[in-house]
Amino acid sequence: MGIQNWSDDVILVDLVPEPDLGDEVVSLTQTVRDRGDCDVVVDFSAIDIITSSSLSKLLKLRKMMTDCGHNLIFCSVAPATKGVFIVTGLDDVFEFVDDKFVALASLQMTAN
Repeated sequence: MGIQNWSDDVILVDLVPEPDLGDEVVSLTQTVRDRGDCDVVVDFSAIDIITSSSLSKLLKLRKMMTDCGHNLIFCSVAPATKGVFIVTGLDDVFEFVDDKFVALASLQMTAN
């Protein structure tokens, strides 16, 4: 997993594919918890498939972030992967944008 500190309050994350995705989300959750006050943009461009276990971990990350008033944005989600979110009804739970530049711009606009 690649974690970039995009700014003082934004982390940009490049996820790795299954079977390591779930472990990476756990690491990301710990990083966000340790860092504290930040929004997160998650780049799914390397992800083809997602398991229910990884979805569960992403939901836990989202809950932690929303409880603290921060944003979690997914970008570059492949159509097949997005289909999993749609079928499970999670497309209304998570925020999706086309790419990381759109995600970063939307965070910048909400900060102003």
